[in-house]
Amino acid sequence: MSVVIELTKDEALVLLSWLSNNDKSFLEGTAEQRALWNLECLLEKQLADPFLDNYGQLVNDAKKRLKDP
Repeated sequence: MSVVIELTKDEALVLLSWLSNNDKSFLEGTAEQRALWNLECLLEKQLADPFLDNYGQLVNDAKKRLKDP
């Protein structure tokens, strides 16, 4: 069974950046680690932005738009 979740592009960029940059070694060998890896892979498949030269700026801009005022 699958679960469908809709994210805005900004949400996806920020989440992928967070998943890619945070140390998850404390989860090593756990189901949580596998679930986060799978989510990271799904986001990578959907976004071309990580391969762009200005990826860092795109993430920073997305973070600014997502912050509460």
